[in-house]
Amino acid sequence: MTVPAVPYEELARQLTGIGAVKRDLARALPADCPPGPAAVLTVLDRHGEMRMSRLTELLAVDISVTSRHVAHVAERGWIDRETDPADARCRILRLTPAGRLVLAELAARYTAALERALADWSAEDVGVLNTLLARLRRGFAPLPAHR
Repeated sequence: MTVPAVPYEELARQLTGIGAVKRDLARALPADCPPGPAAVLTVLDRHGEMRMSRLTELLAVDISVTSRHVAHVAERGWIDRETDPADARCRILRLTPAGRLVLAELAARYTAALERALADWSAEDVGVLNTLLARLRRGFAPLPAHR
């Protein structure tokens, strides 16, 4: 096995492989909650209620894709879409108690899938991976705007 000239080349290859890991984890999701709708629930849980435009921005997908995912979760009662009092043309999206239950199920399924896949890892190795992934994410976090 040859060592790449630049260590970042190997990192880029490894990160490309993360897509396969994400696809495997997606198989752990219930049939009625594929990755797109699951992402909607996760973002609303993490960031709180918001307009569709903000959700689209956070998901980094086209508004038509966001709309499709929002319709999916709304039809199942996992979110509410209420008229925005500041602008009646817009809707405020928020998780319902049923949506929170689905999120708890998703978290349990993801955790179980990770436990199975990493069963031969030490707790220390899992901790190191968590630390390094968090550090990687911070490295890509947007810089605060200067005023």
